[in-house]
Amino acid sequence: MAAPVQVARALAEDLLAPAAADVDATGVLPRGHLDALAAAGLYGLVGPAEAGGLDGDGATLAAVVEELAAGDLATAFVWLQHHGVVGRLAASGAHPELLAGLCAGRRRAGIALQAATRPDAPPVTLRRDGGDLVLDGAVPWVTGWGLVDVLLVAARDGDDVAFVLADAVEGPTLAAVPQPLVAVQASATVELHLRGHRVPAGRLLGATPLAEVRAGDAAGLRLNGSLALGLVRRCARLVGPSPLDADLAAAGARLDGAGPGELPEARAAAAALELRAAGALVVATGSGAARAGSVAERTAREAVFLLVFGSRPAIRASLLARLGAAR
Repeated sequence: MAAPVQVARALAEDLLAPAAADVDATGVLPRGHLDALAAAGLYGLVGPAEAGGLDGDGATLAAVVEELAAGDLATAFVWLQHHGVVGRLAASGAHPELLAGLCAGRRRAGIALQAATRPDAPPVTLRRDGGDLVLDGAVPWVTGWGLVDVLLVAARDGDDVAFVLADAVEGPTLAAVPQPLVAVQASATVELHLRGHRVPAGRLLGATPLAEVRAGDAAGLRLNGSLALGLVRRCARLVGPSPLDADLAAAGARLDGAGPGELPEARAAAAALELRAAGALVVATGSGAARAGSVAERTAREAVFLLVFGSRPAIRASLLARLGAAR
């Protein structure tokens, strides 16, 4: 089998990039894109070998994210969410059949995590009633609705954050409201509303103290930077040999070498670079970049989207300083 990064690059060049304009225009992500990633083994990229996964490391995952995002950001965005669920499920040791299905891509997963830890909004909460877990609250950004089978939901349980698997199916206690986005509309991102939503107690995959979750948040910022670097990679390839090539390598090395305290600055640097790269592509394209549906126009909108996706106060402050708008 070819190395995962080579496989991802071939899929991005041969399947994702040629269809990206149509995906963007229609706002519909073909299931065939995700099926192709599954057939190539990429849904099990970080899954354990005993569950049919490839046991890939973080560096391989980051490189694959870059290649897929260079081809089509919406596809990469939906696919990326899956791996956090694989990791959490593998660590729990629960539901081995589901884990095998996720690694094979027969089942697909999304995440609904941020509402449990955000200080600026009421959290999703968990309570127990008989043999069920009951979830209440709203999650503003859940990606892949209609394309995933299960969601990993983070909910406040006293001073802990509980991680619960819920079926991604609407009903009287679970509603999904589409989010209109400036880019990656095909990612099927929704606001999820849970009102007395019951989940069997066996779907609890563990709990972590809230303080520990917040303290460890910075360590998880690395991977989202690969989406930005994927756009830079796309721009560098389309522009041709330029300083963007060295800047891309330097930004990747900075992300890889950053510790938790340094990751916000490294993420901000990657975001600023993808904005600059998108501008370079627009200028290099010329007047055609002003035409709706051109790759330069789409990339510019995606760059704006990634300026705020997965952000944190420290990333925002650094970006404002880089853009000359620090307060």
